[in-house]
Amino acid sequence: MADPAIALLGYRFSVYTRIVRLVLAEKGLRYDYTEIDPFLPELPCGYEDLHPFGRVPVLVHDGFTLYETAAIARYLDKRFPDPALTPDTPEAVARMQQVIGIVDSYGYRALVRQVFSHLVFRPLQGAASSADEVAQGLRESRRVLRALETIAREGLVLDGETPSLADFHLAPMIDYFIRPQEGAAILQDHPAMVAWWDRVSIRPSVQETRPDLSQVPGG
Repeated sequence: MADPAIALLGYRFSVYTRIVRLVLAEKGLRYDYTEIDPFLPELPCGYEDLHPFGRVPVLVHDGFTLYETAAIARYLDKRFPDPALTPDTPEAVARMQQVIGIVDSYGYRALVRQVFSHLVFRPLQGAASSADEVAQGLRESRRVLRALETIAREGLVLDGETPSLADFHLAPMIDYFIRPQEGAAILQDHPAMVAWWDRVSIRPSVQETRPDLSQVPGG
């Protein structure tokens, strides 16, 4: 489906930008993309008019501007309902929202900012890493994955076969987390999550939106 009225502003290595790209891909939507590096000392002129906190991503559709990834994903799913990425039952919708909440509140820092960043991304940049940050992230990631394992075993969401917004909120973070062998080993201790990832990781949307880490600017 073509919709040239859609514009996405994001950062190529951001898991949150990738979440939106995954939803757009699952919907078959075309869009204009503008790269915004939120870590630069100065953001492009006018960007904070779109996102007052200076982060990514931002979606602009037909004059409607929206930031906060979960809100963007819900908007796209409602605005372009085929295929639907929200479950039919109240229980499954609640679990979907619970997974998104777990990912945002507890998963992102441990999986991405501590484990992936300090073991993979920062070394690619030539920046210093912290063993303490890695240790804390690995410890907390086990708690996060235990919680997600319970939900995956229940089967209302994260079954790998009937995708919801929960799958696409989580997938970019797991994809980064298992880049280092330490993260991959922890995932292997959670069989329901392994089965989920085996199914989700081969989806075309996941394959097509995977960031090319060879493009990380070195120090």
